Amino acid sequence: MEDVDKPREASGAASGILDTLRSFGLEWDGEVVRQSGRSLQYEAALRELRQRGLTFECSCSRAELEGEARYPGACRAHPCVANVPTACRLRVEPEAIEFSDRIQGRHSQDVAAAVGDVILKRRDAVYAYLLAVVVDDAAQGVTHVVRGADLLDNTPRQIYLQRLLGISPPCYAHVPVLTEPDDTKLAKSRRSVRLDADSALAQLLMVFSLLGLSPPATLAGAGIGRALRWAVDEWDIERVPKRLNVRVTG
Repeated sequence: MEDVDKPREASGAASGILDTLRSFGLEWDGEVVRQSGRSLQYEAALRELRQRGLTFECSCSRAELEGEARYPGACRAHPCVANVPTACRLRVEPEAIEFSDRIQGRHSQDVAAAVGDVILKRRDAVYAYLLAVVVDDAAQGVTHVVRGADLLDNTPRQIYLQRLLGISPPCYAHVPVLTEPDDTKLAKSRRSVRLDADSALAQLLMVFSLLGLSPPATLAGAGIGRALRWAVDEWDIERVPKRLNVRVTG
């Protein structure tokens, strides 16, 4: 459960996510591991990086960096302002990070040029998602990551950090996502609609179609369990499109 950012967590959000997964017939192995309870593990990884001289403290505020396309390296030598809370940043050196995505194909990014020195721990002492997800995936033995293509550009940053921590990168597959007509994310749009547990089967069948499957009409009257078993049997990642031709309009 990615709840590392407690100050921004909406009340009931975590339980709502689990309830939604259950209503769609989706289950998980073992107990739910919550990032909010893993600070010691994140601090251990951060301590290792600090000891190797791979991090630095940054006093720059969000307002001071407004308008910057990437972090300019202002505090690399030392914090620009003394006696203020600082964030811990990773020293990102120029290097092309390349990987082969199972759906999107070859992808390359120079993290230093794209975003610069990334934050590992914020000024308010909250661990960054980047650090948390890399440490958690390694601890749980994650071998395959399947997620939305809107996170494709985040992957090189994770691979860069994985290599520094001696972690073997998992296999990645980024599925296409529904977007607005101008290709912006639908998730935070006024047209974004919550999943409806009362029509879970119909929504699952729609997603099957978007992912390249061809659900037979008979599945419309089946239970969720049967529909999921059918999808598992028919699954072929080679049929998943890189992009969706569907655009949400109106």
